[in-house]
Amino acid sequence: MVDTLGVAVVGFGWMGRVHTQAYARVTHHYPRLPLRPELVTVAEEVPGRAEEAAARFGFATTTRDWREVAADPRVRVVSITTPNFLHREIGVAMAEAGKHIWIEKPVGLTAGDARAVADAVAEAGVQGAVGFNYRNAPAVEAARDLIAAGEIGTVTHVRIRLFSDYAAHPESALTWRYERERGGSGVLGDLASHGADLARFLLGDIASLTADTAVFLPKRARPAGATAGHGRATGGEPGPVENEDYVSCLLRFASGARGVLEACRVSVGEQNNYGFEVHGTTGAVFWDFRRMNELAVSRGTTYQDQPVSTVYVGPGHGEFAAFQPGAANAMGYDDLKVIEAYRFLRSVAEGAPYGATLPDAVHSAAVLEAMARSADSGAWVAVDADV
Repeated sequence: MVDTLGVAVVGFGWMGRVHTQAYARVTHHYPRLPLRPELVTVAEEVPGRAEEAAARFGFATTTRDWREVAADPRVRVVSITTPNFLHREIGVAMAEAGKHIWIEKPVGLTAGDARAVADAVAEAGVQGAVGFNYRNAPAVEAARDLIAAGEIGTVTHVRIRLFSDYAAHPESALTWRYERERGGSGVLGDLASHGADLARFLLGDIASLTADTAVFLPKRARPAGATAGHGRATGGEPGPVENEDYVSCLLRFASGARGVLEACRVSVGEQNNYGFEVHGTTGAVFWDFRRMNELAVSRGTTYQDQPVSTVYVGPGHGEFAAFQPGAANAMGYDDLKVIEAYRFLRSVAEGAPYGATLPDAVHSAAVLEAMARSADSGAWVAVDADV
């Protein structure tokens, strides 16, 4: 018996569309899922955008006020894909209204915001999923299993990179992403939050760190109207960029391993250059998001001149079998969000968490706040995961 599950999406920019498409596809890939999502309503304050989403994807109703979603008895689960400054208010309200939530990272502007949403979810007894999509890649899960099994020995050090050019153009519009009040941190919340989650997912808790940040494009043009994604604003009135373009960070893990995390949103010549390199006492494992379905692995006992081989993930790795029948058939970014949707809906169906949850968002936010404190002081700082 398959029950329908009323779904709402709050905020319909690019990520709202990605969530909607994931709901539409999830039962194609997971036909045994006992809950079938039904698109009930979409909330978006930009005039006309919700109506366009309804016409394109089949939402039954639209609204410009997310509070109507919280009060709607038809809605049981809510995707929150709004700008960061709205995450806390909407996330807490939806949980208190008894809605299960799938919320995008970084979950608010601060670790306190992430903790408030996590607490609201726990107190309401609902499920909460967070959009740390890169951990869902079958190759990343395979790397984690390989590391945990000791196949590269004891981990000694890791390097995690997240380089992109999405904000590199000097005419990029001065949207909410570049404002402290609405965006919070810059590349910390946008990209380094993924890096912090990957670091913990692969290697466990980060104990302390030291970081440096920089703003390389200090002014941008204000847009004339509503924006989506990373548009330009040629000729607009210039305004200040209030948060960082770049971060570099040295990490000390609770295990004793060391690490480097580096992220930049203005890296000319880099398009989604995300990945990691994990080294151990007997081997190493490498992953590049642009070759998402591959791992480079070195393992053995030769130590010097040890070869590196390419492993193509297949049906035995993570959720790969739900998408492709054999190794080296490619998966893509949107597939990772389908996996997120599946794990979120499975959590709702079974009453137990699967995938990235609000406590994971709190841990990531604690790392980001430690980075910010270190960048201000120039010192090593401890990561307080109980913030």
